[in-house]
Amino acid sequence: MNFAKINDISIHFNYINNGVNKPTVVFSNSLGTDFRIWESCVENLSNDYSILTYDKRGHGLSGLGNSPYVIDDHVADLIDLMDHLKISEAVLVGLSVGGLIVQGVYHKRPDLVQGLILCDTAAKIGNEQMWNDRIAIAREGGLEALLEGNMQRWFSPNFHKNRQVDLRGYEAMFTRTPLEGYIGTGMAIRDADFTDKAPSISVPTTCVVGRQDGATPPELVEGTAKIIPGAKFEIIEEAGHIPCAEQPEKVVSIIKEMIVSL
Repeated sequence: MNFAKINDISIHFNYINNGVNKPTVVFSNSLGTDFRIWESCVENLSNDYSILTYDKRGHGLSGLGNSPYVIDDHVADLIDLMDHLKISEAVLVGLSVGGLIVQGVYHKRPDLVQGLILCDTAAKIGNEQMWNDRIAIAREGGLEALLEGNMQRWFSPNFHKNRQVDLRGYEAMFTRTPLEGYIGTGMAIRDADFTDKAPSISVPTTCVVGRQDGATPPELVEGTAKIIPGAKFEIIEEAGHIPCAEQPEKVVSIIKEMIVSL
């Protein structure tokens, strides 16, 4: 396990450094998960690329910090972690809130970003009422009260039917997320909006979504792709909100395709 003090918080990360001649991929994960969701992708990529995964504040083994957060807190954490590790010119892969975070990194520090892969995310996710309702449910009943709905949005019917052991593991990951970390990050998502800035993105960008994503459905993700100049849009079949868990080989293929094109 590796930890770094970033903005007065202990940030848990894993950095596979394969040297300056290897392209670098940085992963930022979704609300209510930790960096283990990328394991299958990392296993496939780690011989050929340098890889950074990390737990954002309030998640996994990272510190809580001062909740609630704004998206700039998460953005600053990733920027400072990359600076700490002397990482620049990386392909940033962000899932859901991770997609908002990597967009924010680009807007603040474009020198760090060679390309963006925005998975199951958008320039703006949801609306104020939706997030306020979800936060209220979490405060009243804990994350267990959100569990069933979240799992339906996260995973396809096929995953629910055929991978129930894995599903139980993801349920445990979600419910063991610190409540204030979930709520604080939910508030950050609620208030984040990069719609006006999206047309200024000038690095290669691919927007990816699971066909059966119930959290950021294909039409939402495609809407963001349409306002980013030159962005590609891809749908992954038989996947919900976390395609890196359901169809990691498809996510890896998209990452490799981008890196080859740079």
